[in-house]
Amino acid sequence: MQGPHGPYGPPGTPLRPAGGPGWAPAPPPPGSFQQPYYGPQYPPGYAGSPRKGTRAWIIALGAFGILAVLVIAGVLVVLARTGGGGTGLIGNPPGASQGPGQDQAGQATRQPDGSIALARPGVDQPVLEIYEDFQCPVCKAFEETNGSTLRQLVADGKVKVVYRPFQLFTREPLASNSRRAAGAALCAPAGNWIAFHDLLFQNQPPEGQDGFAAADLLNWGRQAGIDDPSFATCVSSLQKDGEVRQATQAALAAGVQGTPTLRLDGTTLPQSQIFTPDGLREAVANTRPAPVATA
Repeated sequence: MQGPHGPYGPPGTPLRPAGGPGWAPAPPPPGSFQQPYYGPQYPPGYAGSPRKGTRAWIIALGAFGILAVLVIAGVLVVLARTGGGGTGLIGNPPGASQGPGQDQAGQATRQPDGSIALARPGVDQPVLEIYEDFQCPVCKAFEETNGSTLRQLVADGKVKVVYRPFQLFTREPLASNSRRAAGAALCAPAGNWIAFHDLLFQNQPPEGQDGFAAADLLNWGRQAGIDDPSFATCVSSLQKDGEVRQATQAALAAGVQGTPTLRLDGTTLPQSQIFTPDGLREAVANTRPAPVATA
């Protein structure tokens, strides 16, 4: 039986990490998930419905002047179709500057922990980590606002972006939607990953509805240029569920408090900065390179 706060309990109840059937959640480490988006401490007036929680949260954002930028539409990205494997070249976004040898926006590489690094060859700093959940409406709004900005910063060699999708949600059907989408993203080859990533957000199911069905995920994979039969097997059999749980635990251990969370060289960027193209560009431009150790 659920109280007025739904399955989360009253404000202040620690959010338990998500997982699949039969997986026993463990308590989060000290200091993590104190007030996540869609977490236990909803804004005043929340009555237990995810939809009501979202409306209240957006109203709160409007008080800080962020709501206006959340309606900016369109992530215009030109993506080159490439084969599977651990790396792949991603085409330039519209308007990206080009110099000698800069005919690609960046190289997508699957890292050992399952995350995807996107950078031009030789660009290692600064590092912008993006913690996201494909079911999160505010993550979708971020992509609509700044997805193309990120691609251009990568194309210009100004930043290395590391995408870290995980399962934030614990309430059904959001939890299963989130888990299936994150697992499918782990199944996608690196060269097609950005295109698939964008399609997942473009086709995000409404809150409270079942979505990210296997048939849809496979269809979007074909649209993203994925033709490897192993992708269909991976998605249909939920092959990556274990890795999704690991990504979720890693986000908890890192103290991520909600989605989207952007960390630039380890420093969490404020929401007011990440939801404007100029703010994001300024943050990257003002990042100081790490000092070189001297003997």
